[in-house]
Amino acid sequence: MRRLTASALALGLLLPALPAMAQTRWVMATPYAENFHTINIRQFIADVERATEGRLTVQLHNNASLLPMAQIKRGVQTGQVQLGEILLSAYANEDPFFEVDGVPFLAWTWPQAEALNAATEPFIRARLERQGLTLLYIVHWDAQGFYMRSEMRSVQDLRGTRFRAYNTVTSRMAELMGATPVTVQLAEVSQAFATNVIQSMFTSAQSGVNVTAWDFTRYWYNVGGMRTRNAVFVNTRALQALDAPTRAALMAAAGTAAERGKELARQAEVVQAERLRSQGMQLPPPTEQMMTELKQIGETLTAEWVQRAGPEGTQMLERYRAALRQ
Repeated sequence: MRRLTASALALGLLLPALPAMAQTRWVMATPYAENFHTINIRQFIADVERATEGRLTVQLHNNASLLPMAQIKRGVQTGQVQLGEILLSAYANEDPFFEVDGVPFLAWTWPQAEALNAATEPFIRARLERQGLTLLYIVHWDAQGFYMRSEMRSVQDLRGTRFRAYNTVTSRMAELMGATPVTVQLAEVSQAFATNVIQSMFTSAQSGVNVTAWDFTRYWYNVGGMRTRNAVFVNTRALQALDAPTRAALMAAAGTAAERGKELARQAEVVQAERLRSQGMQLPPPTEQMMTELKQIGETLTAEWVQRAGPEGTQMLERYRAALRQ
């Protein structure tokens, strides 16, 4: 036994030391609680960790538990965290291209939303790259609709009411509808309705479920509106510091997440609408008059966006409209 142990020790001294597997640990910040975007991110992380055999691990901090929405992009730029997810239109004040998908009735169907995404993604990617960020993937939200306490047959039914706004373009839409915009974050919606701070809002079925909209509204009118997008990106220096196989695995997982996200968003549009219905809400189709009025407002908002975006905005819009004609 002693002879065997001595031989083993001698062999160990003669063999070269095996290199330890390098492991990189990243941190990711997202502003949302559990919804289909978060489910997609968790699967994306699992795909990365499995493909890299643990060489790259990611700790997720969702529900703004690490950074609020307004600080996530800067947090990734400075390397405070390596990965982040944001609602692009929340950064409208930084660049008009970040808010284009939030322009109501510019792209209100799924084919239109995907065409707009294809037309705008190169511009968004280039802007992020100039800021030290690499875009990994983009996923749409489900369709938008009006949450009302009483029936809505035309835009006139909103005139004089207090309407929840959450960015500059929804504030402007409220003004064009004759309503008074009131900025209210999603987490504060229930209290705002209870205290009559707001009387209507425009958001997705998913968001309505998240705030239990059936407690304070009776109707949801799915008008499509727009399908805003969440972007997931990485600090470019952190990405470049990865070895080539790990970097390739990350980008492959991002491509898979983009495709999976499309399906999750489409499913959420149906499933969450049914959830509203199951809680006693009514989901009548919008009237033809309402849609005509909303599209006219959309044309005004689109023209105003082009003025803010300049020549590149005109170029993008021409590319988008050409794709729709094909």
